[in-house]
Amino acid sequence: MARVVVTLRIMPEDVDVNLDQLLKKIKAAVPRGTDVRAHEIVPVAFGLKAIRLNVAREESAGGVDDIEAAITAIDGVAQVDVEMLSRV
Repeated sequence: MARVVVTLRIMPEDVDVNLDQLLKKIKAAVPRGTDVRAHEIVPVAFGLKAIRLNVAREESAGGVDDIEAAITAIDGVAQVDVEMLSRV
């Protein structure tokens, strides 16, 4: 079975959110069977930065709704968008 890599853009609630601590919470919250891969902090505008995060999971696990829901539920997260989904 193939694996999929999903690139997520995670927007914090505001510029005061500590992105390093937020990233730790995200890594702890992703559903079982989902591997957190590379991440980067990307500038958005007016001092606001987002976390771009790659996660990988088995294709048979289905969509990414559970990943988005788990991350969105974290305090300090305003929005989660799927930027790319690729089969590897």
